[in-house]
Amino acid sequence: MEQFNNDRLKTALLLIAVSGLMSGFVFYLAGATGVANIAWGVAVIPVLAALLIEILRSLWQGEVGLDIVAALSMTAALTFGETLAAAVVAVMYSGGTFLESFAEGRARREMHDLLSRVPRTATRHRDHGLEEVPLDDIDLGDLLLIRQGDVVPVDGTVASDAAFLDTSALTGESLPARLSQGDDAMSGSTNAGEAFNLTATRLAKESTYAGIVRLVEDAQRSKAPMARMADRWSLGFLAITVIIAFAAWWISGDPIRAVAVLVVATPCPLILAVPVALVAGLSRAAHFGVLIKGAGPLETMGRIRTLIVDKTGTLTDGRPQIVSIDSHDGMSEDDILRLAAGLDQASKHPVAQAIVAAAKQRGLALTVPSEVAEIPGEGVVGTVEGHKVIVGGDGFVARRVGRHSDDHPALAAGSVLVAVAVDGHMAGHLVMADPLREGVEVTLAGLRRDGIERILLATGDRAEVAERVTEGLGLDGLRAGLTPDQKVLLVLTERKHGPVMMVGDGVNDAPALAAADVGVAMGARGAAASAEAADVVLLVDLIDRLGSGIEIARRSRSIAMQSVVAGIGLSITGMIAAAYGYLTPVEGAVLQEVIDVAVILNALRALRIAPHDALAPEAALDTVPANSELKGKTT
Repeated sequence: MEQFNNDRLKTALLLIAVSGLMSGFVFYLAGATGVANIAWGVAVIPVLAALLIEILRSLWQGEVGLDIVAALSMTAALTFGETLAAAVVAVMYSGGTFLESFAEGRARREMHDLLSRVPRTATRHRDHGLEEVPLDDIDLGDLLLIRQGDVVPVDGTVASDAAFLDTSALTGESLPARLSQGDDAMSGSTNAGEAFNLTATRLAKESTYAGIVRLVEDAQRSKAPMARMADRWSLGFLAITVIIAFAAWWISGDPIRAVAVLVVATPCPLILAVPVALVAGLSRAAHFGVLIKGAGPLETMGRIRTLIVDKTGTLTDGRPQIVSIDSHDGMSEDDILRLAAGLDQASKHPVAQAIVAAAKQRGLALTVPSEVAEIPGEGVVGTVEGHKVIVGGDGFVARRVGRHSDDHPALAAGSVLVAVAVDGHMAGHLVMADPLREGVEVTLAGLRRDGIERILLATGDRAEVAERVTEGLGLDGLRAGLTPDQKVLLVLTERKHGPVMMVGDGVNDAPALAAADVGVAMGARGAAASAEAADVVLLVDLIDRLGSGIEIARRSRSIAMQSVVAGIGLSITGMIAAAYGYLTPVEGAVLQEVIDVAVILNALRALRIAPHDALAPEAALDTVPANSELKGKTT
């Protein structure tokens, strides 16, 4: 609400300044010079008042900005009757702050309980029936029903014989885990199998997911504010301006010369050129599927030196894929896959869905199974094309066909083995894993060429899995088995090497994304929590968009710097001319407008930035999922 009110105030100030300037011209052309001066003066007062309040607030916080120069020029112009010059400065200043506010947009919205993933109620067993209760009403020992697809609301232990949970959003483990009766289940994980009962062992406010929410909030509060490029130039430019203005007044004895110097010195190349270049960069990045939430993150993104990436869903696809098919009894790979996928059409299990997708990708025709029976967490039995087919874990299938469960190929770390039996015989095994995304090696190499000095992996997955998957990537460090707070600590530790970017997609990455100088979320299929906590969201499920975003950020920042240097140089030249009496305050304001137009035109070059090896904008946007939960939430 506060941000909304600030945006409305800046819009109102701009409208007042423009209206006052235009109405003053109307009265001036009509011959009513006195009324015109009043109109110009009245238009300046609200802008100057808001500016003085902002200056006092900044000084109270120990910050000195370019706003002081604008305030001096408006105050001096009004004091010595140069109302037109003051009105022109007011329009320039209010226009600059409006552009900056527009660039930031909704960059720092409240998290709203981490959006849609936060369960607000739970289903509890009570008096031989079920009741829907708020999370705060759950007590220790309550028996809860976790339906298929539900997010586990509180930490607890499995009370049913088995449960199948997708913990990828919390731990980074890409493949669902089977839990037995008595095993611990973490809140925030998703039920990927049949409904099961859970005994609550922690209150909602003390559970794992609630702890992650608190971590994100704490990280956002403690995150250092992103310094504006303009503010970093402010002190030196302010000193130069004051020295030239007072020197002109002291030597000539004419205060109007000082007014002219201050008007010419109004730092519009900084106030206008920087936001314009950065807004153009934001627009250009969005064309390539990179949503950057404001000019601050874009500017900081151009200075990144250390990159920390999650594994599952970031470097890897985040979904299990078939990496090999081992055939027994002479059956072809396509036949094994066709029969297994045909049966798995009846299952909602993530692994089953991956098998069906692989068969369709090969163009295999699948028939509808019959007499299907699914054993949660174990496998599926049914009839496909007249054959009795069993698909599931190796031990489950082996017991049903009378074969030893260890009679199968060696399994690499992080892989899953799916056994397939046909008509009572072990037909083969499907080896599934979560491999690296295509082009990861090229992307990381390109990031190093673009100035990234350190690239580290931070994952909640097991070390042996992370090492196998990232072998050959040339990472500067690998941290495995990390909890969300440990990821935050890693981000804070790496800041000694320079600004840090964190890339992730899961709920467990959200605190680190919020703590990093720039947090980047894989938004196409990632968790809503990570997208909300991040400064940048990749709207397309392509890791190379990260390189495009960084390149656009750096080139936009470079264009902004060019505009600033050229604009400040021209302004100082104009200040010297005004000090010698060659420019009146109004002429100085007009000259400053000419300088503004020049630097803005240069800043707009950011709209034509074309990242190397990037998809065409239309192709990039076409890859955004139609049902993406980010649509309408992060723009």
